[in-house]
Amino acid sequence: MATKTGIPSAPPAAKAAAATLSKEEVLRYSRHLIMPEVGMDGQLKLKNAKVLCIGTGGLGAPLGLYLAAAGVGRIGLVDFDNVDLTNLQRQVLFGTSDVGRPKTLAAAERLRNLNPDIQIDVFETHLTSENALEIMKDYDIVVDGTDNFPTRYLVNDACVLLGKPNVYGSIFRFEGQITVFGYPSGPCYRCLYPEPPPPGLVPSCAEGGVLGVLPGIVGTIQAAETLKLVMGSGQPLVGRLLLFDALAMKFRELKLRKNPECPVCGEHPTVTKLIDYVEFCGIRGEDAPVTTTNLPEITPRDMKARLDRGEDLFILDVRETHEYQICNLNGHLIPLGELARRVHELDSSREIVAHCRTGKRSGDAVDFLRKAGFKKIWNLKGGILAWSDEVDPTVPKY
Repeated sequence: MATKTGIPSAPPAAKAAAATLSKEEVLRYSRHLIMPEVGMDGQLKLKNAKVLCIGTGGLGAPLGLYLAAAGVGRIGLVDFDNVDLTNLQRQVLFGTSDVGRPKTLAAAERLRNLNPDIQIDVFETHLTSENALEIMKDYDIVVDGTDNFPTRYLVNDACVLLGKPNVYGSIFRFEGQITVFGYPSGPCYRCLYPEPPPPGLVPSCAEGGVLGVLPGIVGTIQAAETLKLVMGSGQPLVGRLLLFDALAMKFRELKLRKNPECPVCGEHPTVTKLIDYVEFCGIRGEDAPVTTTNLPEITPRDMKARLDRGEDLFILDVRETHEYQICNLNGHLIPLGELARRVHELDSSREIVAHCRTGKRSGDAVDFLRKAGFKKIWNLKGGILAWSDEVDPTVPKY
């Protein structure tokens, strides 16, 4: 049996177990209960609901907090990462004392403190094609708070195969997107993006950055959509992609249609099981591993030793100007996107060491320059982050 939102209703035993609210719960949720659109029936639906949150980072932080505060009875948390100092600019679920701890454990502790009457399930693991269906099968709604294409396609396909709504959100710099995929008769993620973009085309938040408050706004809207789906209230973002621009402070909406030729949810699906999405999608931005085959590299320690010996190394920095202002190695700045038209600034007779933040962009620069005829060129392995770790810890990491 399904509700009008398409979410399977709880079995009779579960309904009986959650048929009432305690005196303390009535007080806790009193601001919900006095709303006719929620009332006792709506709050009991929330208490019976099972929601899986994929990711506990920028989007998952406000999402988890508001779902727990609203009284969603069972919340699953999937993440494999540890809290990093760079997370605290936007991931308000964590504090400084949590740095180094597993995100799922720190998140569960905070959510249980916020609402001890709910159940928190912890999945400290990568979501993969092998475990996705097993993890997701017991939940009513899946909320995608991830930041990479492999997991987005994996979550989408698993939701379609299982018949679960997928509350989707994404963020980049000052802009965000929110919609509901996998709803009965509604489109899925592949209806909008049938295939992932080529590796490296779309930068990650680690490379492009994100305004700290943006995931709070987008994640909160995801939470609102989730609560609406649970209660069967209002008009969910089905077939509607909500776009938010924080700089202009504007929302606009695009209509989405179910694609009858979609490879997952179409009339004749070709994707009928989960696949190895890391291999299929690749990894983007500065998260991508550098291909070292035939790529000449130099380690930070070797470069430091050569500089100390007074050798004439030309340091080429291919990051952006604003990154150079954060920290630099006194190199010659030519952003990667400008390299092709500024290659004349380089002397091919000199020994050149190219670097960026992690070694990805500079690896692309080395590959380009070698094809352009440069012979004496190396990529600084690990970039300026490795330089800070191995040579000079006074260089800030970002």
